[in-house]
Amino acid sequence: MTTDRYIFTHRVAASTSDIGQAVGAEIFPYWSFTKTVIAICALRMVQDGQIDLDRHLPGYDFSLRQVLGHTSGLPDYFSLPAYRRAVAEDDKPWPATHLRDAAMAQGRLFAPGKGWSYSNVGYMLARDVIEDVAQQSFSSLVKQMVCDPLGLSSVKLAVARRDFERVHWAASGGYHPGWVYHGCLIGTAADAARILHALFMGELLNAPMLAEMQITHPLGGAIEGRPWTECGYALGLMSGRCGEAGRVIGHSGGGPFSVNAVYHFPDLPRPITVASFTDGRNEGVAEFAAIDAALRY
Repeated sequence: MTTDRYIFTHRVAASTSDIGQAVGAEIFPYWSFTKTVIAICALRMVQDGQIDLDRHLPGYDFSLRQVLGHTSGLPDYFSLPAYRRAVAEDDKPWPATHLRDAAMAQGRLFAPGKGWSYSNVGYMLARDVIEDVAQQSFSSLVKQMVCDPLGLSSVKLAVARRDFERVHWAASGGYHPGWVYHGCLIGTAADAARILHALFMGELLNAPMLAEMQITHPLGGAIEGRPWTECGYALGLMSGRCGEAGRVIGHSGGGPFSVNAVYHFPDLPRPITVASFTDGRNEGVAEFAAIDAALRY
C-alpha cells in the first residue's frame, strides 16, 4: 500500500500571507492538534479577563493552567479497554457523561501540580469551561477567535460521520468523530500550518500570553522511533528539541487511520511552520517528515 504524505511549509514573515508550499484542498482530521486550538481559545479568554488561568476551576481543586498542561492529575479515557474496543468495532459514541464517569472511575493519578500525565478528559473539561464562560459553542469560538481573523475557510469541527466524508482517506468512513470527546477539527494542511504560524507571529495572542503558553514542563530525553531528543509539554503545545532542527513547538496527533505533526521551528536560519499529514498510526512518521521538510526548506 502506498503512503500519502502531505507537507505544508510556511515561512516566517510579517503575516501569514507569505506561503512557502501549498498542497491543495485535501481535508484532514487534525486529531490532537485540536488541543492547541482549544488552548488558544482558552488563553484568549484569559487574556480578555474572562477566565483566571491559575484560580481553581469551579468545583475542582486544579486550575485551567494545570488542565491545559496535563498536570491536573486527571486520568485519560484512552486507557479504558472498553473504549478502545468500542472504537475498533465502530460502535456509536457513548454519551459524554458515561465516558467521563468511566474514565474518572480509574481515580486521580496524582495531586494537582505533582506530576504530568496526558489527559483527553482534561481537554474535555477545558472545552466545557470555555463554552460555559463564553456561552458559545467551541465551533463558534474557533470561528470567532481563529478562523475569521486569519481568513481560514477550511477549518470545521467534525461532529458526525457525514463530516468525515470530506476527509481525504477512505478509511475515515469507518470512524465517528464523536469518539474524540474534546472535539476533532478538520481542515487543510495549509490552514493547520497557518494557525500555528499565526500564533507564533503574535496574531492570535499578545506577547505576555504567548509567553505563558510556552512555559514548558520538562518530560525527559529521546523517544525511541521518534525524532525528539528533548521532550516537554507547555499549554496545548508539545515543546522540546529535535536534534539539528533545534527547538520544536506544536502538536502531533493520531487516530485509527492517520497521524499528523504540526510544528514550528524557531531556531532554524529561516524559522518555519510545517504541517505533515500521513496515513497509518505511527506519529513518528509524520514527525520525521516534518523535521525533514523543515531542514530542507
